[in-house]
Amino acid sequence: MSAAKDGPRKKTTAATRHAGLRKPPRRVWRFVRSVMTQTPFPLMLSVLIVLWLLFSAGVYFTERNTDGASITSYGDALYWGIAAFSTAGIAGEPLTGATKAVGGVWIVLGSIVFFGTIVATVTTYFNRPMKRPIKQMVDTIEYNLEQIEDLSPEELDVLRQITDSLIEHIERIREKTGTSDAPSATAGSRREISR
Repeated sequence: MSAAKDGPRKKTTAATRHAGLRKPPRRVWRFVRSVMTQTPFPLMLSVLIVLWLLFSAGVYFTERNTDGASITSYGDALYWGIAAFSTAGIAGEPLTGATKAVGGVWIVLGSIVFFGTIVATVTTYFNRPMKRPIKQMVDTIEYNLEQIEDLSPEELDVLRQITDSLIEHIERIREKTGTSDAPSATAGSRREISR
């Protein structure tokens, strides 16, 4: 691509890239915002963190007074919870049966929530286009209406027919649900649309 078309390119050196001085592209921020607002990721992550804190407390309280225990503080229990959950095998083994039971439940439940979070987030993210938010539909209609002057008379007639069927559909929905908070379209308003 030519520099005239794209504008001057900024030189980036390895030092600026590794120093974190480059801003991530807009699509990265859109992706992050989309994941955070349109998927269950934040909720599921919160549930996972709360479970980790609670089960770590359970491990600590059941193991704290045991002689020779490697878990002697809440911080040790938090570390053990992460190490045991990640199956790294680097944490000390609990000594009491109650601690092993609490830890076992944490490992199973935490794994279910963790992998459930991944599956739910990916599935929801890729199903987003099927849901088509209302604002996106309105924006599409507004964009197409801005292009109305470029339409031929035949295309305008097709648009009028589509608009009439859309208005009739909306009126049927309002009749079924019993809502009439907005004025219904009349023949007069349809004629104005078709002009």
